[in-house]
Amino acid sequence: MRRVLIWAPLGFFALVFALVMTGLLAPSDRAVKSAMVGKPVPGFVLPALVPGKPGVNSAAFADGKPRLINVFASWCVPCIAEAPQLMKLKQQGVEIVGVATADTPEDMANFLKTAGDPFAAIGDDRIRKVQFALGSAGVPESFVIDGSGKIVMQHIGYIGPQDMPKILAALAGVQP
Repeated sequence: MRRVLIWAPLGFFALVFALVMTGLLAPSDRAVKSAMVGKPVPGFVLPALVPGKPGVNSAAFADGKPRLINVFASWCVPCIAEAPQLMKLKQQGVEIVGVATADTPEDMANFLKTAGDPFAAIGDDRIRKVQFALGSAGVPESFVIDGSGKIVMQHIGYIGPQDMPKILAALAGVQP
């Protein structure tokens, strides 16, 4: 009995160590899902960030036309990686509205010149108030909005070629 008690702390330590290593090697999904999916877009008005491009007003989302809100930034490497997919969505007739977070007009103008400009409008969300109101925890993130102004889908992370069918299906499933 005494031998078992001597080895018990070591066995307990090994068990705790194994649990910690399991958590480190196979972490759970850490994506922060928006609680706004299924709810109306929160009310906001964002001024234009770049000349020649309108700002963004949430009232425009209830005009009967589905669209995609893309929360992004010029300094975001995955945002640059998703630019070709956004251009393809635009070519397929998808209206994309940009919410630029923590950005400057100069940096955004350079980003649009380099990566392309798929946006119908770009709002200036320097203090990330709208980003957080949408339930977005990072950039890039995209939201499919139906014609009544309701958020019907959230896409966390950059939009890659593998994500295009899902986004197009969500936009097609939205009744204009």
